[in-house]
Amino acid sequence: MSDGLFDVSGKSALVTGGSRGIGLMIARGLVQAGARVIVSSRKAAEVDATAQELAKLGDCEAIPGDISTPEGAQALATAVQERFPALDILVNNAGVVWGAPLEEFPSSGWDKVQHTNVEGVFHLTVALLGALRAAADAEDPARVINIGSIDGLRTPLLENYSYSASKAAVHMLTRHLAKRLASEHITVNAIAPGPFESKMMAWALDDPGRREAIEHGVPLGRIGRPDDVAGLTLMLASRAGAYLTGTVIPLDGGITGCG
Repeated sequence: MSDGLFDVSGKSALVTGGSRGIGLMIARGLVQAGARVIVSSRKAAEVDATAQELAKLGDCEAIPGDISTPEGAQALATAVQERFPALDILVNNAGVVWGAPLEEFPSSGWDKVQHTNVEGVFHLTVALLGALRAAADAEDPARVINIGSIDGLRTPLLENYSYSASKAAVHMLTRHLAKRLASEHITVNAIAPGPFESKMMAWALDDPGRREAIEHGVPLGRIGRPDDVAGLTLMLASRAGAYLTGTVIPLDGGITGCG
């Protein structure tokens, strides 16, 4: 009964923000599981280097792109569909963060985060609907996996106002898209990570004292590992997750569930 339950071999996938951090963890997991993966990010040299490294493990290539504008999202979608006319898995991971004291928080810090984290997810998903529909099947739906954050589920300690608001928006957008696309056999779910190794978290995790304090605040007592997010992604992307849509799954070692 469990034969092939988590199998994604041969499936086509796009991972945005796939050159580092959680996006890289997800892309590596998909490549190792036999998926055909495109990684994308704004910095061409960085994403090309990542794709070359992941290609040693399986099928991976890079398409640079900037989803922070509708035109950029459409350009990326067009390039992806030239490679994959049918897209099985879309992982919307690309994101930015901004922090500043409340009364000093700049409009640029608000706009940049919203354009990438919310509008980018929306515009890219819409631009790729043709490829997702081409892959969709009642028994094996196409999958959209949005990367949110526990900062969109709870009030953060940091003054990252636009980031937390953007991730809460991603969670609601996930539910809204899921309802709209369910009849077309496209599932839409979100992962809401807690602390993981990433550029966004480097300021804290690279400091031993801060790292220990963060780990102490996690009920399971550790920072997230690559297998944690890769494993959940494989579940959502495979037959194991075919009956799941409109969910926001905290991946945080119990921070939100046990708090």
